[in-house]
Amino acid sequence: MSEPSAVLERPTPVAVDETLPSRVIRPRRGWVRLDLGELWRYRDLLWFLTKRDISLRYRQTALGVAWALIQPLATMAVFTIFFGRFGKMPSDGVPYALFALCGLVPWQLFAYALSESSNSLVNNQNLVTKVYFPRLVIPLSAVLSGLMDLCVSSVLLGGMLVFFGRPPTLAALLLPAFVLLGIVAALAVGLWLAALNVQYRDVRYTIPFLTQIWFFATPIAYPASLIPERFRPLVGLNPMAGVVEGFRWALLGTARPTGIIWVSCAATVVLLVGGLRYFAKLERRFADVV
Repeated sequence: MSEPSAVLERPTPVAVDETLPSRVIRPRRGWVRLDLGELWRYRDLLWFLTKRDISLRYRQTALGVAWALIQPLATMAVFTIFFGRFGKMPSDGVPYALFALCGLVPWQLFAYALSESSNSLVNNQNLVTKVYFPRLVIPLSAVLSGLMDLCVSSVLLGGMLVFFGRPPTLAALLLPAFVLLGIVAALAVGLWLAALNVQYRDVRYTIPFLTQIWFFATPIAYPASLIPERFRPLVGLNPMAGVVEGFRWALLGTARPTGIIWVSCAATVVLLVGGLRYFAKLERRFADVV
């Protein structure tokens, strides 16, 4: 007895409602291709990624946010012993421990933000290849997550100011501007390195070396006053020099580094505009290459 033959039925075509709205995503045009409106629409994603980065950093750690106190405190102690006591490094009339800590606090923010933003696209490759969103959100959230450490280490800095009897000057009201300058500088360099890191994975191995060289090129363990005055504005080509010297002027009342600060601001703007341009140029290929 023969088996009944299977009957193949054609699938019923699905009707498409042409009245439904559709959205076509095209590459942005323009010199910088920065859509601030789009960033604002994805602000919830930015907030979520920032909280996630903070949570992941301290998950399953014994000391938690106390690391934000231990790192600058330990470095300050080493600098005070070897540079302050043995090396007799000048500190612009300020106790060397306070002088060093005032430079280490903003540097810790910059170093963390630079490292995390540079590796952010590679570390979030599963997210980059799955859905569309402005890729700038990823390095920006990595930079903003460093503000948590800054808040904690600022408590230590405030305690040291009280201990040494150095009340902040009125210039301390400008501290948020110097924090913003440090964040923008980290984001500017991070955009360059993040885009390069997607294409050339060995870039991640240069980041610790770059950070170490940048640390010694920044007047943290030594004052900018050691540099001859005619060359001092050139120090501002390092954006963090303006941030560190600005912190010391605002909190410790040292000489106002007007030239260094303005040159640092100009250098940061150039780095940021170039970084945005380069990041936007490669953005369309991130999902294919990462």
